[in-house]
Amino acid sequence: MVIWSISYFNARVKREVEAWPTSIYADYLRLAGLIEKYGIDLRMPHSRALGGGLFELRFGGRDGIGRALYCFVSNKEVVILHGFVKKTQKTPARDIAIARARVREVRSRS
Repeated sequence: MVIWSISYFNARVKREVEAWPTSIYADYLRLAGLIEKYGIDLRMPHSRALGGGLFELRFGGRDGIGRALYCFVSNKEVVILHGFVKKTQKTPARDIAIARARVREVRSRS
């Protein structure tokens, strides 16, 4: 049963996510289905709160590790703000900063 809907910050974010290596994208789609079902109740190891209304979806495949940074908005909607394939152990501060700015923009629109 799908309760939450997923949208993307913009078309570019969606294209970048869809261009990930197959194994990473497949795991992302699996976890996106869990977000649609559980929404804010999805927790570690799949999702982690980064503070300020920003969350990190944690997934990977044989091709590497990916992250999608997202937020929740009204009407049971999840917005994917930014996504990337990780190249380092820690989530880069630059990627978090991009997502934080986008959270503010999404919240000002709603």
